[in-house]
Amino acid sequence: MSEIGVLSRRAFLMGAAATLAGCATTQGGVKNVPVPQKVSYPIVPATDEELAARYAAVEDGGHLIPAIPYKEIDPKYYRQRVKDPTGEAPGTVVVDTPGRFLYLVEPGGTAMRYGVGIGRDGFAWEGEGIIHWRQPWPRWKVPADMIARTPSLARYSVENGGMDPGIKNPLGARALYIFQDGKDTLYRLHGSPEWKSIGKATSSGCVRLVNQDVIDLYKRVPYHARIVVHQGPLGSV
Repeated sequence: MSEIGVLSRRAFLMGAAATLAGCATTQGGVKNVPVPQKVSYPIVPATDEELAARYAAVEDGGHLIPAIPYKEIDPKYYRQRVKDPTGEAPGTVVVDTPGRFLYLVEPGGTAMRYGVGIGRDGFAWEGEGIIHWRQPWPRWKVPADMIARTPSLARYSVENGGMDPGIKNPLGARALYIFQDGKDTLYRLHGSPEWKSIGKATSSGCVRLVNQDVIDLYKRVPYHARIVVHQGPLGSV
């Protein structure tokens, strides 16, 4: 396994598990998800009509997700098919932390690319793992260390059952849970109502996507997909 496939010992010893707990939620799993299919060249940019439909308001699981004002987001962070820059096998998820991109590798030399926001906890882990669990509309259970910093969050503690799923929940419409060697890394991919955070370093969370994009990713990711997280530029390891 390459160096990128090893959990950062320094991050672990500095208490990555404690900081990453801010992403922790309930867990669940599904198996019937599609495997990416081979796509054709050329790769054509989406039209305004396609983008408007892609980021339109949508009802999902009894929740109404507001439309995203996509024209206020840098176009490079739109969900789009690109030539695969990762060199990974089809079905692999790759997080490019410094680039603020998430790739789902497809057959035929392409990848679906999503713009992401990286929270403080998202810088605490790199390596290789498996998307072992996934959860639609997860609960947000605030860990004790976060409550110590922000006492007003105590009502969403683990003991109190966390925050109900919904539009205001910081984990958004979907959460995907990363395991390594059979253990929860506490590293998450999750939705977010905060579209302005895409492409930026944020104050909390792991790797966040707008809700419309995390729903799309959730549908595409194969069961027990391999995930590789880079804290340096792609190709640097």
